Amino acid sequence: MHRFFASKAAKLCSLAILAVTMVGSVRAGLINVAMVPVGDPGNAADSNGYGAVSYAYQIGKYDVTTSQYAAFLNAVAAADPYGLYNSFMASGPARAGINQSGASGNYSYSVVAGHENFPVNWVSWGDAARFANWLQNGQPTDVEGPGTTESGAYTLDGATSTTALMAVTRNLNATDFIPTEDEWYKAAYYKGGGTNAGYWLFPTQNNSTPSNVLSATGKNNANFNNTDPTNHLTSVGAFAASPGPYGTFDQGGDVQQWNESAFDVSSRGVRGGSCFDPSFVLRSSNRNADNPVAVGNGIGFRVASVPEPSSVILLIAGIVVLTVAKYRPPRRLFSRPACQRAAGIVAPARPCSGRPRSRIMRQWKASHLMLIRQNAIIAGFNSACARC
Repeated sequence: MHRFFASKAAKLCSLAILAVTMVGSVRAGLINVAMVPVGDPGNAADSNGYGAVSYAYQIGKYDVTTSQYAAFLNAVAAADPYGLYNSFMASGPARAGINQSGASGNYSYSVVAGHENFPVNWVSWGDAARFANWLQNGQPTDVEGPGTTESGAYTLDGATSTTALMAVTRNLNATDFIPTEDEWYKAAYYKGGGTNAGYWLFPTQNNSTPSNVLSATGKNNANFNNTDPTNHLTSVGAFAASPGPYGTFDQGGDVQQWNESAFDVSSRGVRGGSCFDPSFVLRSSNRNADNPVAVGNGIGFRVASVPEPSSVILLIAGIVVLTVAKYRPPRRLFSRPACQRAAGIVAPARPCSGRPRSRIMRQWKASHLMLIRQNAIIAGFNSACARC
């Protein structure tokens, strides 16, 4: 019995490990969105009141790129009734570089060569929410509507006005979403390693003002104050030696990023500073906001996520079964044929004879209870898998 359950536990834990590994990135589809885990749940807020998050989550390692957004458009925006594409995304200075061709109902989208890894800009908060919905729904190819862009992390139902978009909140079953201001702030500035580790002033793990020199080796560099006076935008991750404390890139500079939190009755938050901004806009103390229908060359976004419930169930089941497998029944209990039934699916009908009855009864009861628990755990695991 010990070997049997140990073998089952090993298999279950392998599946649990696989589930945890999959949590590290958004579900596979037309695009892959690299994510980094943000741990230290229950961390203290910064002195300005921001950054406390009570749970673990993941956040985009990079801003959503031009090529990722173009894939989204090609999947859902053949007619584009909700205006996910903006003509200012086309080629030009400080533009993402997405061109639209064809007529309504048959639109297609292509990326300007060399712009594939630029952060997308000219996107509204509503556009970002629809992108998140598309991720949560498995990146389907279909028209904009329920099951693609209008349901998922957010119930949008055609919302395009300021009033309608300000009324939108994250659904309880959301797994892919726009980060809240606290989620974004923690990933950018929290030092990590505990629940009271403190905060950096800049999202490059530094309290000193970054350099705006484009460098893959500089350890405190970012794209601000016209780092590249020609293209303005730089590829995500170009400042490879200047990550944030959890491994994100470009949370300071390149483009400001939408967050989910309402700033006031008519605007949503943006943070991080853009390629046009001075250095102080990159600081943790700087907050900005814009109307959720607004677009501009200095605003993009990144996404965040939490594991799907089925992945969590799988992990817990594997750990519990591994713990149960550590139990090894006393060898003497199964030394006689009549007692060997205890190692099968059916518990022994009665305890063995030949030894003091009180001791036999204790061992028989322990075996019986353990078998019931093991069967219950396996039944629960199978039920969880059926929902995966």
